[in-house]
Amino acid sequence: MSNLNIRPLGFAAGAEVTGLDLCQPLAEADRGAINDAWLRHLVLVFPGQDLTPEQQIAFARNFGELDDHASQAPSTLHPEHREILVLTNKQVGGKPSGTHNSGRNWHTDLSYTERPAKGALLSCKEKPPVGGDTMWANLYLAYETLSPAIRALLEGLEAVHDVTLIKGIEQRDPALVADMKRRNPAVVHPVMRVHPETGRKSLLIGQRIRGFVGMSDEESQSLLSMLNTHATSPEFVYRHRWSVGDLVMWDNRCTCHVALADFDQTKPRVMHRCSLEGEQKTGRIITAAGMGDRASMLQAVAAVS
Repeated sequence: MSNLNIRPLGFAAGAEVTGLDLCQPLAEADRGAINDAWLRHLVLVFPGQDLTPEQQIAFARNFGELDDHASQAPSTLHPEHREILVLTNKQVGGKPSGTHNSGRNWHTDLSYTERPAKGALLSCKEKPPVGGDTMWANLYLAYETLSPAIRALLEGLEAVHDVTLIKGIEQRDPALVADMKRRNPAVVHPVMRVHPETGRKSLLIGQRIRGFVGMSDEESQSLLSMLNTHATSPEFVYRHRWSVGDLVMWDNRCTCHVALADFDQTKPRVMHRCSLEGEQKTGRIITAAGMGDRASMLQAVAAVS
């Protein structure tokens, strides 16, 4: 028998899970308890877990198929385990890594693909002495606290997700950016989605959205700004202060998150991420034309809608 203990960390999201050694195979009873806690708390923190890549991959596979990272540049992956994306501000091959400034705006992982991730597991390998926090927002609460009139507006509304809106992408190696654009043409997703396990409605929102199908630029940006501001209100957010050895697992189907640049950028920050493949394709690719041009992109969406 394990000594599994689950302690809430925040009102909107977040719980600490202790009493398990994740280096060891997971008992089915513990797997079920963790999954239940994951659905309830959305973000789970497993402190003091010094996992090898193989052990992180093995634990992640208890909760779904792993994403093959086809949307990512090969140089950003672990050299021996392509199931792991390496998020680091260290140089790779004498150049800034392709992930040195990843996650700096609010987003849902892989929303710029046809199949956003089911969830993700992030392991802290190195961290700066101060800062480098990550925040998650509960998008169930964000949806449920909107007025009935706005919820009615969102029913059936679709948004254009664009990889070129990753904050700081223009600071990355141009060849890597070109490869990301080639791998990830613009994609359309519903703004409101239903969680496949809980049945609750939530938003699919963030700062990597170009605009809304059927709306003008002005209408799109006004609505998007309101939704993003509302969704990331402090009462919906859990903020995690990392320690080396933390493994954090989150439900990507009902949250968005941001990696804060609140630290000395000369200090190393290294994370290993496994992504759980989404259960189904919820989006559709529209076009590679007009990338970076909102008006052209929305025109292209209208043409295929």
